[in-house]
Amino acid sequence: MDENSWSDVEFCRDMRIHGSSYIIPKTLIEQATLKFGEDNGLDVVSIIPPLVVGPFTCPHLPGSISVSLAMILGTKYGLGRGFEETLMVHIDDVVSGHIFLFECPNAKGRYICSSAETSVYELARLISTNYPDIQMPSEFLDETRNEKSFHLSTKKLLNLGFKFKYNLKDMVDGAVQSCKQKGFL
Repeated sequence: MDENSWSDVEFCRDMRIHGSSYIIPKTLIEQATLKFGEDNGLDVVSIIPPLVVGPFTCPHLPGSISVSLAMILGTKYGLGRGFEETLMVHIDDVVSGHIFLFECPNAKGRYICSSAETSVYELARLISTNYPDIQMPSEFLDETRNEKSFHLSTKKLLNLGFKFKYNLKDMVDGAVQSCKQKGFL
């Protein structure tokens, strides 16, 4: 999938997908904004991140952290709760991407900003290895499973010269440390 791919609003409505109240308006607003820019000769740039993961400063648990670390936080919706694979990006890479595109004279349209593809099993193994003090449900430690079935292309962003700084371990470390500091773990 690339910047020409959009969330299917009707599918989300019909299937009552969890998160539709976020996905549907976000999609419709982005489409309307891009069209308004095109119709009025404005340069509009949007950045499309998947789950934004890493350290956080807010006092509550961010939704993206709740989803990405659901297997250890016990949250109702998230990885391993009907979602077996995901794409992630570090919060600092999203910020850097925004600044990069703002300063880039050739930037136009949508840009996917995603640096890590992972499965719930790969993520569980990473957490278990680096944080043995965290109890991981055994269902996520199946060594034979490592499903990754979809891919978002960041080619458009990378072709402009953007470079991601953080990897999956950096994202998880930041999120876990923040969760521990704030009492969520």
